[in-house]
Amino acid sequence: MITQPIEITTRIAPSAHARGRSLREIDPQTLVTMDLTNLVCHCATESERFYRGQPHETAYSYELFRRALVERDEAAWEQLYLHYSSLVEGWVRRSGAFVSSGESSEYFVVGAFTKFWRAISPDRFASFPSLASLLQYLQLCATSVVIDSVRAQSWSEMLPEEMISPLHGPQTSPDEEAVSRVDRQEFWHFIDEQLHSEVERVVVYCSFILGLTPRAIYAKRCELFQSVNDVYNVKRNVLGRLSRNPHLRQLLVP
Repeated sequence: MITQPIEITTRIAPSAHARGRSLREIDPQTLVTMDLTNLVCHCATESERFYRGQPHETAYSYELFRRALVERDEAAWEQLYLHYSSLVEGWVRRSGAFVSSGESSEYFVVGAFTKFWRAISPDRFASFPSLASLLQYLQLCATSVVIDSVRAQSWSEMLPEEMISPLHGPQTSPDEEAVSRVDRQEFWHFIDEQLHSEVERVVVYCSFILGLTPRAIYAKRCELFQSVNDVYNVKRNVLGRLSRNPHLRQLLVP
């Protein structure tokens, strides 16, 4: 386990004068056969050298990414998350949408890594030839999950976009107007039918009826979740599923 986390910084690659040593200076077979603990220690050492502006080597971190994404090695993925989570959190917090999201930075860190994992399949890994290219894409994932979450948090995301005219600002939010057009009991009955488990029902009820944050939901019903991140993930999955439901859209259309 890494004992010294990476500093949060906007720099994700060496500057133009390239202080990093060439990947060819390290025998690829040495990297492939290196045990994970030793590899992680090298990653931490070289990252520290980078942030101090000293000559450094990117091959170790690149190999860690390769094991996590190509070999789908869970232990390597866990170490990758530990190694770069602070960096990703910095990107999240600098996103312009973060303040209005109402979510914690930890939630978006999990989302960014999840999006990154799903996007880079073993076959696609070769299109990222350097550590810098991988980190640039991870940063893109971090920014996009914040923006996606802000859009998904409003019930108005369940409406067709053409119903929300930017030229006619309503006195009430689009989601409130939409729900007011249907019988509220019918609306919530339909929502309940789309939920797959008691855990999802608890998250929806606490979020949209009681107005609780995911952290408050976890504190209230901790027996249902292993961590607050589980609450975040359930909420995000439910909102994503409902926003794509064509029957719900029809119900809300006047």
